[in-house]
Amino acid sequence: MSIKTNRRKFLKTTAAGGLAATSALAAPALATAAGKTVTWKIQTSWPGGIGLQIFKDWCASIKEKTNGQLEFIPFGAKDVVGDFQLLDAVKNGVLDAMNPFTLYWAGRIPATVFLSSYPMGLRNPHEWDTFYYGLGGLEIARELFAKEGMYYVGPIQHGPNIIHSKVPIHSVDDFRGRKMRMPGGIVAEVFQELGAKTTLLPGSDIFPALEKGTIDVADYVGPAINLALGFDQVTKYISMGPPGMMSVYQPVDLMDLTVGMKSWNALPDELKNFVESEVHVYSDLHHAQIQKADQAAWKKFEESGTEVTRLSQDDVEVITEIAVKRWYAWANKDKYAARVFKIHLDYMMSGSLGYVTPEQIEGLELKL
Repeated sequence: MSIKTNRRKFLKTTAAGGLAATSALAAPALATAAGKTVTWKIQTSWPGGIGLQIFKDWCASIKEKTNGQLEFIPFGAKDVVGDFQLLDAVKNGVLDAMNPFTLYWAGRIPATVFLSSYPMGLRNPHEWDTFYYGLGGLEIARELFAKEGMYYVGPIQHGPNIIHSKVPIHSVDDFRGRKMRMPGGIVAEVFQELGAKTTLLPGSDIFPALEKGTIDVADYVGPAINLALGFDQVTKYISMGPPGMMSVYQPVDLMDLTVGMKSWNALPDELKNFVESEVHVYSDLHHAQIQKADQAAWKKFEESGTEVTRLSQDDVEVITEIAVKRWYAWANKDKYAARVFKIHLDYMMSGSLGYVTPEQIEGLELKL
Protein backbone atom coordinates (compact mmCIF):
# COMPACT_ATOMS: atom_id res chain seq x y z
CA MET A 1 0.00 0.00 0.00
CA SER A 2 1.41 3.44 -0.90
CA ILE A 3 2.04 6.24 1.54
CA LYS A 4 -0.74 8.34 0.03
CA THR A 5 -3.23 5.45 0.10
CA ASN A 6 -2.26 4.80 3.72
CA ARG A 7 -2.90 8.42 4.59
CA ARG A 8 -6.28 8.50 2.83
CA LYS A 9 -7.28 5.40 4.77
CA PHE A 10 -6.36 7.12 8.05
CA LEU A 11 -8.39 10.22 7.19
CA LYS A 12 -11.48 8.22 6.23
CA THR A 13 -11.41 5.80 9.15
CA THR A 14 -13.73 6.65 12.02
CA ALA A 15 -11.61 7.14 15.13
CA ALA A 16 -12.46 5.10 18.21
CA GLY A 17 -13.86 6.83 21.26
CA GLY A 18 -15.82 9.72 19.79
CA LEU A 19 -18.18 11.50 22.10
CA ALA A 20 -20.43 8.64 23.13
CA ALA A 21 -20.72 10.04 26.64
CA THR A 22 -21.58 13.57 25.57
CA SER A 23 -25.35 13.30 25.90
CA ALA A 24 -25.11 12.19 29.51
CA LEU A 25 -22.84 15.09 30.43
CA ALA A 26 -24.48 17.86 28.42
CA ALA A 27 -26.98 20.43 29.59
CA PRO A 28 -30.61 19.24 29.86
CA ALA A 29 -32.58 19.38 26.63
CA LEU A 30 -34.37 22.68 26.12
CA ALA A 31 -38.09 23.04 25.70
CA THR A 32 -39.12 22.87 22.07
CA ALA A 33 -39.96 26.28 20.65
CA ALA A 34 -42.30 26.95 17.77
CA GLY A 35 -40.69 27.32 14.39
CA LYS A 36 -38.07 25.51 12.37
CA THR A 37 -34.63 24.37 13.43
CA VAL A 38 -31.86 26.97 13.43
CA THR A 39 -28.97 25.52 11.42
CA TRP A 40 -25.35 26.61 11.72
CA LYS A 41 -22.65 25.69 9.24
CA ILE A 42 -19.40 25.29 11.21
CA GLN A 43 -15.95 24.54 9.80
CA THR A 44 -13.13 23.21 11.97
CA SER A 45 -9.39 23.40 11.36
CA TRP A 46 -9.06 19.65 12.00
CA PRO A 47 -8.06 17.97 8.71
CA GLY A 48 -8.63 14.40 9.95
CA GLY A 49 -7.98 11.87 12.70
CA ILE A 50 -9.52 11.81 16.16
CA GLY A 51 -9.85 15.62 16.28
CA LEU A 52 -12.16 15.76 13.26
CA GLN A 53 -14.16 12.76 14.46
CA ILE A 54 -14.72 14.24 17.92
CA PHE A 55 -15.84 17.51 16.31
CA LYS A 56 -18.30 15.73 14.01
CA ASP A 57 -19.67 13.62 16.87
CA TRP A 58 -20.20 16.73 18.96
CA CYS A 59 -21.98 18.58 16.17
CA ALA A 60 -24.22 15.55 15.59
CA SER A 61 -25.32 15.66 19.25
CA ILE A 62 -26.57 19.25 19.31
CA LYS A 63 -29.95 18.80 17.60
CA GLU A 64 -31.05 16.13 20.09
CA LYS A 65 -29.78 18.10 23.09
CA THR A 66 -31.86 21.13 22.03
CA ASN A 67 -35.00 19.16 21.10
CA GLY A 68 -34.51 20.13 17.46
CA GLN A 69 -34.11 23.87 18.04
CA LEU A 70 -30.48 24.08 16.94
CA GLU A 71 -28.39 22.01 14.55
CA PHE A 72 -24.65 22.18 13.79
CA ILE A 73 -23.60 21.11 10.29
CA PRO A 74 -19.87 20.22 10.52
CA PHE A 75 -17.20 20.75 7.89
CA GLY A 76 -13.57 19.65 8.06
CA ALA A 77 -10.54 21.70 7.10
CA LYS A 78 -10.80 23.12 3.56
CA ASP A 79 -14.30 21.70 3.02
CA VAL A 80 -15.75 25.19 2.44
CA VAL A 81 -12.77 27.57 2.63
CA GLY A 82 -9.07 27.35 3.44
CA ASP A 83 -7.98 27.48 7.06
CA PHE A 84 -6.69 31.02 6.83
CA GLN A 85 -9.92 32.22 5.17
CA LEU A 86 -12.11 31.07 8.06
CA LEU A 87 -12.26 34.44 9.79
CA ASP A 88 -13.47 36.22 6.66
CA ALA A 89 -15.89 33.38 5.84
CA VAL A 90 -17.60 33.81 9.22
CA LYS A 91 -17.39 37.58 9.08
CA ASN A 92 -19.06 37.60 5.65
CA GLY A 93 -21.71 34.97 6.42
CA VAL A 94 -20.33 32.15 4.25
CA LEU A 95 -20.13 30.14 7.48
CA ASP A 96 -22.10 30.70 10.66
CA ALA A 97 -19.22 29.72 12.93
CA MET A 98 -15.65 28.43 13.01
CA ASN A 99 -13.57 26.12 15.20
CA PRO A 100 -10.02 27.27 14.38
CA PHE A 101 -6.67 27.34 16.12
CA THR A 102 -6.92 30.77 17.73
CA LEU A 103 -3.27 31.60 17.00
CA TYR A 104 -3.99 31.62 13.25
CA TRP A 105 -5.17 35.24 13.52
CA ALA A 106 -1.98 36.64 15.10
CA GLY A 107 -1.05 38.47 11.90
CA ARG A 108 -4.40 40.28 11.79
CA ILE A 109 -5.30 40.48 15.48
CA PRO A 110 -2.05 40.68 17.51
CA ALA A 111 -3.75 39.95 20.84
CA THR A 112 -4.69 36.46 19.66
CA VAL A 113 -1.05 35.45 20.10
CA PHE A 114 -1.86 35.59 23.84
CA LEU A 115 -5.22 33.80 23.52
CA SER A 116 -3.39 30.50 22.95
CA SER A 117 -0.13 29.22 24.36
CA TYR A 118 3.21 30.69 23.33
CA PRO A 119 6.84 29.83 24.17
CA MET A 120 7.42 29.60 27.93
CA GLY A 121 4.11 31.26 28.79
CA LEU A 122 1.21 29.61 30.65
CA ARG A 123 1.96 25.88 30.55
CA ASN A 124 -0.98 23.83 31.80
CA PRO A 125 -4.64 23.52 30.78
CA HIS A 126 -5.93 24.64 34.17
CA GLU A 127 -3.86 27.83 33.93
CA TRP A 128 -5.61 28.71 30.68
CA ASP A 129 -9.01 27.96 32.18
CA THR A 130 -8.07 30.26 35.06
CA PHE A 131 -7.11 32.99 32.59
CA TYR A 132 -10.33 32.70 30.59
CA TYR A 133 -12.89 31.95 33.28
CA GLY A 134 -11.31 33.57 36.33
CA LEU A 135 -9.06 36.45 35.30
CA GLY A 136 -11.12 38.18 32.61
CA GLY A 137 -9.68 36.59 29.48
CA LEU A 138 -13.07 35.54 28.11
CA GLU A 139 -14.47 39.05 28.36
CA ILE A 140 -11.47 40.54 26.54
CA ALA A 141 -11.63 37.88 23.82
CA ARG A 142 -15.31 38.66 23.25
CA GLU A 143 -14.62 42.38 23.11
CA LEU A 144 -11.82 41.77 20.62
CA PHE A 145 -13.84 39.58 18.24
CA ALA A 146 -16.91 41.82 18.53
CA LYS A 147 -14.83 44.46 16.73
CA GLU A 148 -14.62 41.95 13.86
CA GLY A 149 -18.37 41.32 13.85
CA MET A 150 -18.13 37.99 15.67
CA TYR A 151 -18.94 36.45 19.04
CA TYR A 152 -16.17 34.46 20.73
CA VAL A 153 -18.03 31.72 22.59
CA GLY A 154 -15.10 30.09 24.39
CA PRO A 155 -11.73 28.32 24.24
CA ILE A 156 -11.43 24.62 23.37
CA GLN A 157 -8.55 22.60 24.81
CA HIS A 158 -6.81 19.81 22.93
CA GLY A 159 -3.22 19.42 24.19
CA PRO A 160 0.42 20.26 23.45
CA ASN A 161 2.06 20.53 20.03
CA ILE A 162 5.10 18.47 19.06
CA ILE A 163 7.77 18.70 16.37
CA HIS A 164 8.34 16.05 13.69
CA SER A 165 11.67 16.04 11.87
CA LYS A 166 13.55 14.17 9.18
CA VAL A 167 16.75 14.72 11.17
CA PRO A 168 17.41 14.30 14.92
CA ILE A 169 17.06 17.42 17.08
CA HIS A 170 19.30 17.06 20.13
CA SER A 171 19.63 20.76 21.01
CA VAL A 172 18.39 24.15 19.88
CA ASP A 173 21.49 24.39 17.65
CA ASP A 174 20.01 21.65 15.45
CA PHE A 175 17.18 23.95 14.33
CA ARG A 176 19.66 26.21 12.53
CA GLY A 177 19.12 26.19 8.79
CA ARG A 178 16.12 23.86 8.95
CA LYS A 179 13.08 24.52 6.75
CA MET A 180 10.36 24.43 9.36
CA ARG A 181 6.56 24.67 9.46
CA MET A 182 5.42 26.91 12.33
CA PRO A 183 2.05 28.51 13.18
CA GLY A 184 3.28 32.12 13.10
CA GLY A 185 3.42 34.78 15.79
CA ILE A 186 5.84 34.49 18.70
CA VAL A 187 6.35 30.79 18.03
CA ALA A 188 7.75 31.37 14.54
CA GLU A 189 9.90 34.30 15.66
CA VAL A 190 11.55 32.31 18.45
CA PHE A 191 12.56 29.58 16.02
CA GLN A 192 13.72 32.16 13.50
CA GLU A 193 16.08 33.55 16.15
CA LEU A 194 17.33 29.99 16.64
CA GLY A 195 18.23 29.98 12.94
CA ALA A 196 15.29 28.08 11.41
CA LYS A 197 13.68 29.13 8.16
CA THR A 198 9.99 29.08 9.07
CA THR A 199 6.91 28.92 6.90
CA LEU A 200 3.21 29.08 7.76
CA LEU A 201 1.08 26.17 6.54
CA PRO A 202 -2.36 24.84 7.55
CA GLY A 203 -2.41 21.34 9.01
CA SER A 204 -3.74 19.75 5.82
CA ASP A 205 -0.70 20.96 3.84
CA ILE A 206 2.01 19.62 6.17
CA PHE A 207 2.16 16.00 4.96
CA PRO A 208 2.68 16.86 1.27
CA ALA A 209 5.26 19.52 2.19
CA LEU A 210 7.25 16.97 4.22
CA GLU A 211 6.84 14.34 1.50
CA LYS A 212 8.11 16.69 -1.23
CA GLY A 213 10.94 18.06 0.92
CA THR A 214 9.57 21.61 0.89
CA ILE A 215 10.11 21.46 4.64
CA ASP A 216 12.16 19.03 6.74
CA VAL A 217 10.78 19.91 10.20
CA ALA A 218 7.15 20.50 11.14
CA ASP A 219 5.31 21.53 14.24
CA TYR A 220 1.70 20.43 14.50
CA VAL A 221 -0.55 19.08 17.21
CA GLY A 222 -0.22 15.88 19.28
CA PRO A 223 0.70 12.26 18.53
CA ALA A 224 -2.72 10.80 17.71
CA ILE A 225 -3.70 13.31 15.05
CA ASN A 226 -0.19 13.55 13.61
CA LEU A 227 -0.10 9.76 13.32
CA ALA A 228 -3.47 9.76 11.54
CA LEU A 229 -2.08 12.35 9.12
CA GLY A 230 0.80 10.03 8.27
CA PHE A 231 3.71 11.98 9.75
CA ASP A 232 5.45 8.76 10.75
CA GLN A 233 5.69 7.90 7.05
CA VAL A 234 7.63 11.04 6.12
CA THR A 235 9.69 11.77 9.27
CA LYS A 236 11.85 9.68 11.61
CA TYR A 237 12.09 11.85 14.73
CA ILE A 238 9.91 13.67 17.26
CA SER A 239 11.44 16.53 19.26
CA MET A 240 10.10 17.55 22.66
CA GLY A 241 11.21 19.44 25.76
CA PRO A 242 12.80 17.89 28.86
CA PRO A 243 10.82 15.16 30.70
CA GLY A 244 7.59 16.64 31.97
CA MET A 245 7.62 19.40 29.35
CA MET A 246 6.14 17.89 26.22
CA SER A 247 6.31 21.21 24.35
CA VAL A 248 8.43 24.25 25.19
CA TYR A 249 6.72 26.43 22.60
CA GLN A 250 2.98 25.51 22.65
CA PRO A 251 2.19 23.29 25.63
CA VAL A 252 -1.53 24.17 25.54
CA ASP A 253 -2.50 24.93 21.96
CA LEU A 254 -6.05 26.27 22.06
CA MET A 255 -8.87 26.22 19.57
CA ASP A 256 -12.15 28.08 19.99
CA LEU A 257 -15.72 28.39 18.79
CA THR A 258 -16.45 31.79 17.28
CA VAL A 259 -19.81 32.69 15.71
CA GLY A 260 -20.84 35.41 13.28
CA MET A 261 -22.63 38.13 15.24
CA LYS A 262 -25.72 37.97 13.02
CA SER A 263 -26.08 34.22 13.64
CA TRP A 264 -25.40 34.66 17.35
CA ASN A 265 -27.88 37.49 17.82
CA ALA A 266 -30.58 35.47 16.06
CA LEU A 267 -30.56 32.90 18.88
CA PRO A 268 -32.94 33.26 21.84
CA ASP A 269 -31.21 33.79 25.18
CA GLU A 270 -31.79 30.22 26.41
CA LEU A 271 -30.00 28.84 23.33
CA LYS A 272 -27.14 31.31 23.75
CA ASN A 273 -26.73 30.12 27.34
CA PHE A 274 -26.82 26.52 26.16
CA VAL A 275 -24.12 27.05 23.51
CA GLU A 276 -21.82 28.81 25.98
CA SER A 277 -22.16 26.01 28.53
CA GLU A 278 -21.89 23.32 25.88
CA VAL A 279 -18.59 24.69 24.54
CA HIS A 280 -17.08 24.44 28.01
CA VAL A 281 -18.27 20.82 28.29
CA TYR A 282 -16.99 20.07 24.80
CA SER A 283 -13.58 21.53 25.64
CA ASP A 284 -13.17 19.10 28.54
CA LEU A 285 -14.30 16.07 26.52
CA HIS A 286 -12.28 17.06 23.45
CA HIS A 287 -9.13 17.36 25.55
CA ALA A 288 -9.65 14.06 27.39
CA GLN A 289 -10.46 12.05 24.26
CA ILE A 290 -7.40 13.34 22.43
CA GLN A 291 -5.11 12.62 25.39
CA LYS A 292 -6.51 9.08 25.50
CA ALA A 293 -5.83 8.59 21.79
CA ASP A 294 -2.31 10.00 22.24
CA GLN A 295 -1.38 7.16 24.60
CA ALA A 296 -2.13 4.57 21.92
CA ALA A 297 -0.40 6.68 19.26
CA TRP A 298 2.91 6.74 21.16
CA LYS A 299 3.09 2.95 20.92
CA LYS A 300 2.46 3.07 17.19
CA PHE A 301 5.16 5.67 16.66
CA GLU A 302 7.57 3.42 18.54
CA GLU A 303 6.57 0.43 16.41
CA SER A 304 7.14 2.47 13.24
CA GLY A 305 10.71 3.21 14.33
CA THR A 306 10.17 6.86 15.22
CA GLU A 307 12.76 8.13 17.72
CA VAL A 308 11.90 10.69 20.40
CA THR A 309 14.60 13.23 21.26
CA ARG A 310 14.43 15.78 24.06
CA LEU A 311 15.87 19.23 24.55
CA SER A 312 17.84 19.92 27.74
CA GLN A 313 17.20 22.39 30.53
CA ASP A 314 20.01 24.51 29.07
CA ASP A 315 18.06 24.64 25.80
CA VAL A 316 14.96 25.73 27.71
CA GLU A 317 16.91 28.63 29.20
CA VAL A 318 18.06 29.72 25.73
CA ILE A 319 14.48 29.62 24.45
CA THR A 320 13.22 31.49 27.51
CA GLU A 321 15.69 34.35 27.02
CA ILE A 322 14.56 34.76 23.42
CA ALA A 323 10.87 34.31 24.23
CA VAL A 324 10.66 36.94 26.98
CA LYS A 325 11.78 39.70 24.58
CA ARG A 326 9.29 38.52 21.96
CA TRP A 327 6.48 38.59 24.56
CA TYR A 328 6.98 42.30 25.02
CA ALA A 329 7.39 43.00 21.31
CA TRP A 330 3.99 41.41 20.61
CA ALA A 331 2.30 42.84 23.69
CA ASN A 332 3.25 46.33 22.56
CA LYS A 333 1.67 45.92 19.12
CA ASP A 334 -1.71 47.23 20.34
CA LYS A 335 -3.71 47.94 23.50
CA TYR A 336 -5.57 44.63 23.45
CA ALA A 337 -2.38 42.61 23.22
CA ALA A 338 -0.94 44.61 26.12
CA ARG A 339 -4.05 44.11 28.26
CA VAL A 340 -4.10 40.35 27.72
CA PHE A 341 -0.38 39.91 28.27
CA LYS A 342 -0.48 41.97 31.50
CA ILE A 343 -2.96 39.45 32.94
CA HIS A 344 -0.61 36.61 31.95
CA LEU A 345 2.45 38.36 33.32
CA ASP A 346 0.88 39.09 36.71
CA TYR A 347 -0.29 35.48 36.95
CA MET A 348 3.11 34.06 35.90
CA MET A 349 4.91 36.26 38.44
CA SER A 350 2.51 35.42 41.26
CA GLY A 351 3.12 32.94 44.04
CA SER A 352 0.78 30.54 42.25
CA LEU A 353 3.18 29.99 39.34
CA GLY A 354 6.51 31.79 39.67
CA TYR A 355 7.39 31.25 36.01
CA VAL A 356 8.78 34.76 35.62
CA THR A 357 11.19 36.63 37.88
CA PRO A 358 11.79 40.39 38.05
CA GLU A 359 15.32 39.79 36.76
CA GLN A 360 14.02 38.18 33.57
CA ILE A 361 12.00 41.27 32.58
CA GLU A 362 14.41 43.93 33.81
CA GLY A 363 14.57 46.81 31.34
CA LEU A 364 11.48 45.70 29.40
CA GLU A 365 8.47 48.01 29.34
CA LEU A 366 4.83 47.21 28.71
CA LYS A 367 2.99 50.07 27.00
CA LEU A 368 -0.56 49.76 28.30
